[in-house]
Amino acid sequence: MIDRRTLIAGASATLLPAHAWARSIAPVRTAAGLFQGTLEGGVRVFRGIRYGRADRFRAPVAVSPPGEVQAAATFGPVAPQSGSRYGAQSEDCLFLNIWTSDARPAARKPVMLYIHGGAYSGGSVTDPLNDGHVLAARGDVVVVSVNHRLNALGYLYLARLDSRFPDSGNLGQLDLILALRWVRDNIASFGGDPNRVLVFGQSGGGAKIATMMGMPAARGLFHRAATMSGQQVTASGPLNATARTRAYLARLGVNDLDALLTMPHEKLIEGLSATDPILGGSVYFGPVLDMKWLTRHPFWPDANPQSNAIPMLLGNTHDETRAFVAPDSPKMRDLTWDNIAERIAPELRIDILPEWVVAQYRARFPDWTPERVFYDATTCGRSWRGQVIEAEERAKAGAPAWVYQLDFTSRTDPRCGAFHTLDIPLVFGTLGAEGSHTGTGADARAMSQAMQDCFVAFATTGDPNHPGLPRWPRYALDKRATMVFDMPNRIANDPRQWQRELFARVPYIQPGT
Repeated sequence: MIDRRTLIAGASATLLPAHAWARSIAPVRTAAGLFQGTLEGGVRVFRGIRYGRADRFRAPVAVSPPGEVQAAATFGPVAPQSGSRYGAQSEDCLFLNIWTSDARPAARKPVMLYIHGGAYSGGSVTDPLNDGHVLAARGDVVVVSVNHRLNALGYLYLARLDSRFPDSGNLGQLDLILALRWVRDNIASFGGDPNRVLVFGQSGGGAKIATMMGMPAARGLFHRAATMSGQQVTASGPLNATARTRAYLARLGVNDLDALLTMPHEKLIEGLSATDPILGGSVYFGPVLDMKWLTRHPFWPDANPQSNAIPMLLGNTHDETRAFVAPDSPKMRDLTWDNIAERIAPELRIDILPEWVVAQYRARFPDWTPERVFYDATTCGRSWRGQVIEAEERAKAGAPAWVYQLDFTSRTDPRCGAFHTLDIPLVFGTLGAEGSHTGTGADARAMSQAMQDCFVAFATTGDPNHPGLPRWPRYALDKRATMVFDMPNRIANDPRQWQRELFARVPYIQPGT
């Protein structure tokens, strides 16, 4: 017998565009006004709900509800960014989207609010992989997704150069906090429980969540947090952030900051090609330790006590960097033991002797190829370390945390392994969407259901355990229990212990800080 959730998971493999069967429904009345959404395959969908407005380089403000019914059938604009494939761009991008199977206030379903990845510079929740339809169709949760300001428009730190812009280094974070306040005040009208809000996000979305866990303005606005390949141990210091601002202004040829206020946003995006004076490469923008909105680092010197009572789910994929350095890229095409140390060094993002790292790997794993060593070392020495530190600090504080590792690999391109972003379609159930590499077979559907069940259970109770998985213990330093999502799913104690200890010999450097 096929149950309803299995049927939904299977339907996701051939999911049609939601608009294909949309029809109008009665408006929903909220404190923010009346919203006219659509009914799509049994799910009520509200796209493009405005949650705020903002002037350039200034904090966002809430909006007063208009008297008329507001159409909520199409996504709002995407935040300006380089090379976006997500639709029309505009600085006026403070919009959220809601999917719910039951819009009665009495429904009181837990809320899953998604924050997109793309570091702090790109991305959008209008990506088909982030569509909330399948997840909401289960009937367990209300799904919300949020767009916000990015790159220079969201994180250009001007406060030390001009007192008119005291909030400029953390505007993207303030947008998200305003969206969470909107959800607190209005989500009950869509069937959601404002006292059970899970924020979850992948990559940059997870980093934004880790940062919000240390922002006093976000206190009490969410009740569980899940980060998927997204960590923020430290924020950008104000001096480094100022140096980046100066490099950006030089690239634009701007000496008078007033010119920034009228410059077309397309020109501002061109300035992102400035060379980062701290890291090299394109200039980095992200949260700033401005001592106003962010007064200490998120996970240094420890887990911020503000959020230690909030249950946290932390996950990474087994082969993160296969998404950043493609197996058929020039860097990998002629990789040998003779050139691997030189090529691995910039990808590790830490100050460690690459020749020594390669020698250690070859001694430990004599049967591994240069390619396998490259991807394992860059994954474990780079992004995964941030998650380890966050989990360790939570454990030291006795804060509730569960850790997972996705070992399930791409079914459409096996050489990509379990690469960065692969868990997005598994959690959302968007297996057949554009950009998914999970495949739509029975194994992918089973994996999607297992991960969805964990996230929904976590949103509901603050604990990801459910009957379909082995018992998942909290993360503690004695065993470091980790749920390995694969076929079959299993608990592993301290997976990659050798790699964890190897890279712990040198300080971790948060990218961008």
